[in-house]
Formats: sequence, C-alpha cells, structure tokens
Amino acid sequence: MRILNLGSLNIDKVYSVPHFVSAGETILSGQMETFTGGKGLNQSVAIARAGGEVYHAGAIGTDGKMLSDLLESAGVHLDYLQTLDTVSGHAVIQLNPAGQNCIIVCSGSNGLLTESYIDTVLEDFGPDDILLVQNETNCVAYALREAKNRGMRTAFNASPIDDKILSYPLDKVDYFIINEVEGKALSNCSFDDYEDVLTALRGRFPNAAIVLTVGKDGVLYEDSAVRASHGIYDVPVVDTTAAGDTFCGFFLASLSRGLPVEECLRMASLASSLAVGKKGAANSIPTWDDVISFGESEREKILY
Repeated sequence: MRILNLGSLNIDKVYSVPHFVSAGETILSGQMETFTGGKGLNQSVAIARAGGEVYHAGAIGTDGKMLSDLLESAGVHLDYLQTLDTVSGHAVIQLNPAGQNCIIVCSGSNGLLTESYIDTVLEDFGPDDILLVQNETNCVAYALREAKNRGMRTAFNASPIDDKILSYPLDKVDYFIINEVEGKALSNCSFDDYEDVLTALRGRFPNAAIVLTVGKDGVLYEDSAVRASHGIYDVPVVDTTAAGDTFCGFFLASLSRGLPVEECLRMASLASSLAVGKKGAANSIPTWDDVISFGESEREKILY
C-alpha cells in the first residue's frame, strides 16, 4: 500500500527576541535559526521513517532545496514534487525568553497547486493507495473528490482548523486524524467529554474512522467495527512541535503495514512520545527501529 501525501513544505525562520515587537518598534534579534517545517513535510518524514512507502506531492520555490534534500534523505519519493518560480512556503517566528512564539506564515508555493497538476499525480494511484491531506495547501477539496473518484482511501489531518474546512467534501474522508479542538469544530459540538465528541463525530461521519488525539489522555479511535484507545507515556517533554505530525505519520505507516488498529495506535503513541523528547520538528521524528526499542522499555509504563 502506497501513501500519497499532498502536503505543505515550509522554511521556518526563528528569531530569538527579548520581547515581541510592537507597532512602530524596531528590535534586535539575538539569534536567527532556520528549520525545515510544514505539516506535510513532517508527516512524509514520519511515514518514511516508519517504513511506509510515501510519495510527496506539492510544491517548493526556487529557495526550497533544503526541503527536498531533507525529504530525499528520509526516504520519501519525490517523483511528483514541483519546483515553481516563486518562494517556498515560509514562516517568520518570534521566540521570546519564556519560550512563547508569535508567527507569520506565508503560503508561498503551497498555495499555488493546480487542479491539472493534481489530476496528473492521481493518475498513477488507485484503490490500493491512500491520499493524505492537511489544511496548509490549496486544492484540498478537489484532491479529496478526485482521489475518491479513483477509488483511493483518504486521510485528512484537519489542521490548521478554520471555517473553510466545513465546505470541503468531508463525506469523502475515510480517516480523520484530529485533535480535540479540531474534533469539536468538525462535529459542531461543545462537549467537554472526549467520548461525547467522538460520538458526535461518528454521528456526523458514520462511514469514516475517527482517530481523536486528546492530549494527556492519549487517543480514542472508532470506526464501524472497532472502538479502541491508547494512553500516553511518562516521558520528559522538551518540544511538542512535531508530536501530532509524528503520530499521524506512524499511524498511517502502521496501517499500510497491515497492523491491527490497536497496534497502529500503540506505535503512533510511542513515536510521538519519543518526538517530544527532542527539540525541533523533522529532526525529532524517530525511526521504526527507535520506536520498537522504546516500546520494549516502556511496555509496562503506559499512563491511562
């Protein structure tokens, strides 16, 4: 089973500042660091490091070689990656001494995908494959419809959540991989109990599998035949940046390996626990072997 990830790729420029800049103010940054980012890039890296066969579709600009280099080094197939005569998606991030951030995101090449490009990519995929999309590129709705027309299964990581998602053909989604905030928005409910949110989501999307991550309470899963959950692991938290993307990638890669749902949840939970113990996004994502070793040491230490 192959996974086609139509996803975002960003260059993150992080400026360490004494405080967030105010209107009319000029301040000096003590340090500037450049990182690879984008939910799409992180999730492709996670799938590849988990042993999944993943193809990344999307676009970088003429400044995006560091993005394609990282994907290639992780084992992601780049047959469909475009380079456009523009700037790559990027973020300008202010980081204060308390660790808080203030972010400006420019879509750049992530917002310049075309329907004809998506048609060309999808021609090579079919019923044995999965399309993964997030909400950081354009043409998401079109891709979901066309993938289903070709018999593909579809997975949607509905992040970042916004009102336009509600206009997408969500009935075409086979797997929703979402957190509790996104779950409430998609189910149009205000319940505080996660089980109620899950029930509301299943009511609205009865043909889909719901993978609902709920922070310190782990993850809940339900489809038409299976209901499952998994807790978290008691590990030191250094940086949560790529935890959700790591979970998403390892869950889908485990699914593509033919593992039962309960084991997919376990592997994804172990992987995201490892990811939060290391600073950064893509560089914090573990390999399959790392997760296997960690799972052996943590087997009796799960927190519910």
